[in-house]
Amino acid sequence: MTKLSKVVKGKYTSEAVCGFTHRTAMAEAARCLLCHDAPCSKGCPAGTNPAKFIRSIRFRNVKGAAETIRENNPLGGTCARICPYDRLCEEACSRCGIDRPIEIGRLQRYAIEQEQIFGMCTLKALEIKKEGKIACIGAGPASLVCSAELAKAGYQVTIFEKERKAGGVLTYGIVPSRLPQEVVDYDIEQIQKLGVNFEFGKSVELSELSEFDAVFVGIGLWEPNLPRMEGTDLKGVYCALDYLKAARTDKENFDQGKKVVIVGGGDVAVDCAVTAKLLGAEEVRIVYRRTLEEAPGNMAEFQYALSLGIGLTTNMAPVKVKGCTCVEFAKFKGRDNLSELKISCDTIVFAIGQQGADISKDLEAAHVFAAGDIVNGGKTVVEAVAEGKESAASIIEYMEKKGVK
Repeated sequence: MTKLSKVVKGKYTSEAVCGFTHRTAMAEAARCLLCHDAPCSKGCPAGTNPAKFIRSIRFRNVKGAAETIRENNPLGGTCARICPYDRLCEEACSRCGIDRPIEIGRLQRYAIEQEQIFGMCTLKALEIKKEGKIACIGAGPASLVCSAELAKAGYQVTIFEKERKAGGVLTYGIVPSRLPQEVVDYDIEQIQKLGVNFEFGKSVELSELSEFDAVFVGIGLWEPNLPRMEGTDLKGVYCALDYLKAARTDKENFDQGKKVVIVGGGDVAVDCAVTAKLLGAEEVRIVYRRTLEEAPGNMAEFQYALSLGIGLTTNMAPVKVKGCTCVEFAKFKGRDNLSELKISCDTIVFAIGQQGADISKDLEAAHVFAAGDIVNGGKTVVEAVAEGKESAASIIEYMEKKGVK
């Protein structure tokens, strides 16, 4: 390993965007119009209530801000980094018609960072525990939030996770420069303090969980989804989550070569490209079948990727992977672009979505609930948070009707 590659690899875990200082946070909060019927709060799927926590920050009540965030969104620190604010609460901000929206994400991050710095206790469970026992399969965002809501209501919750760490896609599927692992770990620590029990390295079946009154399934989408074309079984071909997981769990020994091609136009594709660049690849290129304007990925993340020297080619779709390793592309649906394109590379990553196990039969049981990517097909973390909260409410209603106290 050269000295240069060591330097580049060191940046892999360094957060790309700085947070607010106390002064800049107060200045940004002071820009808030304090809307009576705040559209920003209506724009948050998880109901984090930005209007309330921004008001608290503005009046120097940082603990109150952290309490609002954490009570409504147990993954408040995580969502502060990766939530698509530009398409949700910030897009709805009333200041959009004046100059620019309030930087809600960075204010949320500031409040949670203050919570951690000063050791604030903002989440509490009922002191009197209920008899009901609930199992959550998978420790991804939806399960974590569901378990937190159930624990706050006094239920005994156990999460079963086949991996060695909790977090699911948060831990294994997002580049650390966008979401540092310590942020995920801190959010999970707050959930553990509620009394949630974690069983790691354990893959379970529903038949093994007969002792539980209800079961929540939040296993996410981890099955590869490679296109049906020649060469996808060759060495050096990855699906996105397998690539990101390999990079995160063993980055020092991860060998991706000098040239990496990423196929896709979403946030996951950008994460893969940034990962490749920060882990030392000399040439990294994103190839997307549509225009950049049509890409579902966050434009700020694309700009960050381009600032790293990552290339971007649009209007081209892959048609074949050839050995050692060459990817052939053709123009997509009559777009006015090059008719053919061939790119030589050491690694190709298909970031075109994932698949999940079929759990439809499991959901026929009255005591089984599910949410997150395994149900919605793969959306945002903040939507998984919302669904986790909804599932917890449904489970609590089920337990009360069942007479479990």
